[in-house]
Amino acid sequence: MVNHYPTCLTIAGSDSSGGAGIQADLKTMSALGVYGMSVITAVTAQNTCGVTGIQAISPHIVKAQLEAVLSDIVCDAVKIGMLFSSHHIRALIDILDKYSPRFTILDPVLVSTSGHRLYDEDDMVPTMKELLFTRSTLITPNTDEASLLTGISIDNEADMHRAGEALLKTGCQAVLIKGGHLRQQDMCDILFTTDHTPQKFSAQKINTKNTHGTGCTLSSAIASYLALGHNIETAVSLAKKYVYNGLISGADVTVGKGHGPINHLFAPVTLHAQPTEISETLNLE
Repeated sequence: MVNHYPTCLTIAGSDSSGGAGIQADLKTMSALGVYGMSVITAVTAQNTCGVTGIQAISPHIVKAQLEAVLSDIVCDAVKIGMLFSSHHIRALIDILDKYSPRFTILDPVLVSTSGHRLYDEDDMVPTMKELLFTRSTLITPNTDEASLLTGISIDNEADMHRAGEALLKTGCQAVLIKGGHLRQQDMCDILFTTDHTPQKFSAQKINTKNTHGTGCTLSSAIASYLALGHNIETAVSLAKKYVYNGLISGADVTVGKGHGPINHLFAPVTLHAQPTEISETLNLE
């Protein structure tokens, strides 16, 4: 009998300050007991105050990284973050179609928290919608990204429902719209799937400026829990709890002069987490 680690591949940009991107993804995967692998699409010069520069990796090298990893190591789940250009998308789908990973989580990272645009071509968004959405198990836009992808202005939960239903029609299997940017007391995310009614996940907002990389962390945690054998609803539930506890435990820690990272390593590794059922509304308080 051959033993294997649960495995997860992150395809994203590198964050030189360690709080988001590839670095946050690998920290998350390790914390959750998953063997993490990485394909870097861009190198960013950034810190807790913002992004000051981006150097894209050649699509040829991105494709070579993917081929090197997937031709050798069985991959249980893939998380896709910053892609930067439509050329990266086309290089990516050639390999994804060849190896057909069971789960693909797409975090459509388009604009940084500081407002820096993270892609270089106007056809990036339509190419992403056309080629990647139909290949995704789940996409995880925040409200700003969902607005950009749908053209729907999102100011409340009703708008989130309209945008979620619109994104489902693009061909992805599920959509998780993250509502942390909304001006309300609770953090509210809504999961839309093709075969269930929308599920709302809510938690009390945490008073902290240390929110750098929360989106990257959430999507890589979902991918990790899928790799561990959970269904998508439970994976989202557990990933939300992980991010919430990371925010709480890192709320008062100072890392840098701006928006610091969450505490990815607040808990010991759990290798044998078992799937559990969740209710329609999750209270994380």
